Amino acid sequence: MKLLELQGVHTHIGAYHILHGVDLAVREGEVTMLLGRNGAGKTTTLRTIMGLWRATQGSVSFRGRPLQGLRTPEIAQQGIAYVPEAMGIFGDLTVQDNLVLAARSARRASDIDTARLEWIFGFFPALKKFWLYPAGKLSGGQKQMLAVARAIVEPRALLLIDEPSKGLAPSIVANLVQALRELKAQRSTILLVEQNFAMARALGDSVAVMDNGRVVHAGAMAALADDEALQQRLLGLSLGAHA
Repeated sequence: MKLLELQGVHTHIGAYHILHGVDLAVREGEVTMLLGRNGAGKTTTLRTIMGLWRATQGSVSFRGRPLQGLRTPEIAQQGIAYVPEAMGIFGDLTVQDNLVLAARSARRASDIDTARLEWIFGFFPALKKFWLYPAGKLSGGQKQMLAVARAIVEPRALLLIDEPSKGLAPSIVANLVQALRELKAQRSTILLVEQNFAMARALGDSVAVMDNGRVVHAGAMAALADDEALQQRLLGLSLGAHA
């Protein structure tokens, strides 16, 4: 079943026409990879879904209901979490406070599901170590861990994640992949922008490839991973070379 669907979406940012009729479907319980060269429109697509930038034409629907016209907090209340490439954490607040704010049902740290918090610490132990540190004093990689943790601190209907492995050490990327695999096993629905192609192949059920503000290919991730000629044509890269 389609959980999220974009049909003919155009987005303008000032005088610039960024998205040129994006058609995209994200099926419930799947991980959909959104791939493409830099500047293809991937981040703009995520920001348009979240209402941070307004679609000037076309439709965005979630569970069959339109998201256009809703403010970003109202879209988040539908059960959609967004991890931007810029992380979106509160640097002046502690790691603990950042997670409390992200957990909509929590007023204090003791309200957060203890088992889920320990599950997150298992993948990102630095967050436990620096629990009472200001988030702004974390390293770049630790801030990225915190940004992902904020999105998964409570179950969400849909996760939109923009390049989560950026700036992370390989060992932490492996932990991130395992965390996302476990979310996938729980039938979480994820739309993931990622430049790490080995990670895309490991996690993706389906894939949409963007170029010039349009989706130019959509299909099974496994089929793209097995077709080096198609990879070269769409991305200018071989996924096999990045295994």
